[in-house]
Amino acid sequence: MAEKGSPNLFSPLELQSPICSSPEDFEYLDLDALIRRRDQRKALKRPLPILRESIAKQTDFSLSLAEHVISTKAKDTNFVFSPLSMHVVLCMVASGSSGPTRDQFLGYLKSKSVEELNSLSSQVATLLFADGGPLGGPRLSFADGVWVDQSLTLKPAFKEIVENEYKAASNQVDFQNKADEVREEVNAWAEKETNGLIKDLLPFGSVDSTTKLILANALYFKGTWAEKFKKSLTKDDDFFLSNGTSVRVPFMTSRKKQCIHSFKGFKVLKLPYEHGDDNRRFSMLIYLPNARDGLPALVEKFGSVPGFIQNHLPGWPVKVGDFRVPKFKISFGFEASEVLQGQGLVLPFLPGGLNEMVEKGGERLKISNFFHKSCIDVDEQGTEAAAASACLFGECDSMGPIKEVKVDFVADHPFMFVVREDVSGAVLFVGQLLNPKAA
Repeated sequence: MAEKGSPNLFSPLELQSPICSSPEDFEYLDLDALIRRRDQRKALKRPLPILRESIAKQTDFSLSLAEHVISTKAKDTNFVFSPLSMHVVLCMVASGSSGPTRDQFLGYLKSKSVEELNSLSSQVATLLFADGGPLGGPRLSFADGVWVDQSLTLKPAFKEIVENEYKAASNQVDFQNKADEVREEVNAWAEKETNGLIKDLLPFGSVDSTTKLILANALYFKGTWAEKFKKSLTKDDDFFLSNGTSVRVPFMTSRKKQCIHSFKGFKVLKLPYEHGDDNRRFSMLIYLPNARDGLPALVEKFGSVPGFIQNHLPGWPVKVGDFRVPKFKISFGFEASEVLQGQGLVLPFLPGGLNEMVEKGGERLKISNFFHKSCIDVDEQGTEAAAASACLFGECDSMGPIKEVKVDFVADHPFMFVVREDVSGAVLFVGQLLNPKAA
């Protein structure tokens, strides 16, 4: 029997878990699993504000990247992506860089050191993405992976970082003779880690005999609204497109108070998700321009104004008048090399600066492709979303109070949306909806 004060002494409430859900289970009690479960609960109750400074930099990076992706890859289409997933992979790459390439990474990712980047990524995984389902909150998962050619050996320092800080499993593979099998392996991993939502992350032909290394991330989110919408109240109505036409789509509605605030030129709606027995609070923010053709100007503000999200949040709930939000489902994928280089991250695509990853041949290593896929499904129950990112490497041949008045919020024209964790401010997903009928 454990002594008083022992770290492995559990209360009856702690023993009421899926690990021991019936009397018979106590005979085969997995004490290690129970300890991990208890430690996870304690970790999730630690203060998240310690992450805020680093997260604020990551958020500015996220919105700037979102603006650039929209302007270059998704100007006239529905769009969703996870800047957090891309950020984590870029942080892994930065850990294996040196000299001017490392300096360029730090400037691009708005960080003082790779140690700061690694610490942030580690805390995001352990504090933000520990599964909240058992605690009554959103279902979450977060995973990183490494696939390195059998002809190369990861440097001990880099291997230690990806395994300890990023919890990434290292896989030795044969790109030379089994390139497409490796591609299918990475795709299967991404599909599994995103609950089946992200398929074919790496397109056919993207991995070949010249590929030497792949770093990847996958994340999954499923949250239920704190106040669910009644399906019986969902009705079709007009959604006005940017070209002046309209389509009939199902709109969700409610007469309950909503967190809405009006700013100059746009309104913001906050839809909280159910939370569990920890201090994380997730929500969706919808940024609705007043003008039906006002989304481009709003997107520009997103990417150019530091602290835009944090400075444009609704306060407490207010009475609503006409309140309608469309159901929508979006899938989007893109190759990000052009986007990253267009924002000034150029040196990692050239040889010479990624020489801290592998023992021999690192001076010839360079990024050859960067793939990203995301999807989101929003309905009366809540939100399910997932994302995956993969970086492939080859070798070179050489606010204020709101008055108690009714506020209309009719999202019947293009808008921006964000899924984030409110305590830390971490942005999980960013997107724009131009046409709910076009998945």
